[in-house]
Amino acid sequence: MSDLFNVRDKSIVITGGGGVLCSAMAVALARAGARIAVLDLDEVAAAEVADEIKSSGGLAIAVKCDVLNKESLESAKEQINTLYGRIDVLINGAGGNKKEATTSPDMPFFDLPKDAVRFVFDLNFLGTLLPSQVFGKEMAENGAGIILNISSMCAFSPLTKVAAYSAAKAAVSNFTQWLAVHICQNYSKDVRVNAIAPGFFLTEQNRFLLTDEKTGDLTARGKTIIDHTPMGRFGRAEELIGTVTWLLSDAAKFVTGIVVPIDGGFSAFSGV
Repeated sequence: MSDLFNVRDKSIVITGGGGVLCSAMAVALARAGARIAVLDLDEVAAAEVADEIKSSGGLAIAVKCDVLNKESLESAKEQINTLYGRIDVLINGAGGNKKEATTSPDMPFFDLPKDAVRFVFDLNFLGTLLPSQVFGKEMAENGAGIILNISSMCAFSPLTKVAAYSAAKAAVSNFTQWLAVHICQNYSKDVRVNAIAPGFFLTEQNRFLLTDEKTGDLTARGKTIIDHTPMGRFGRAEELIGTVTWLLSDAAKFVTGIVVPIDGGFSAFSGV
């Protein structure tokens, strides 16, 4: 069984690697023996994750990278290949929402600024497509590799207020299926493309939308989420690791084109 779920010596690129969820993936995969490339627009955040890995005896490199810029992605790929010699896995973790693209009493849907909506869509969808082009091309040429995208609960059922984010994550799920088929049919049966769809985890982006900054109590939105999560709590970053490891290992060798919810039952509950 340990061989089946083995990720040792895999070279794993993680975009958005400085964030709460992706940094937890990076650290855990490094502990399992993988070689990690932490890519983030925030160079300091990437370096902190890489340093944590190296301080525990793991192998990691921090690379400043803009997932919306192909030249930046190509440069990152060159740096990683120089150090590791190859790239086995791409985790497309970069993404997020923008306050200006979120409806509120002060921002009705009809006034959502086009530029803010485009920013959110570009970051989540193009920020998945472009790295898949750059790193996926190498996998196609090598005849093997794994791409793991990060979708969301709002791809299953759109969340209120976040029209752009919901639409962008739905696009990520659709693209995951499309790319899995396209690569198998045109390049290699041994390049797999899947996605996870995390439920509700507290991150730096959503923490004070779901909990009160002063009291730590749930906000009305946070309470609604917990009430609709059968397990009755937010997820913990480390609870993504088992599913991620499965999808990156030979245990999922015949699995491609799927989106796996990791949500405490949220997507299964009708509310009744």
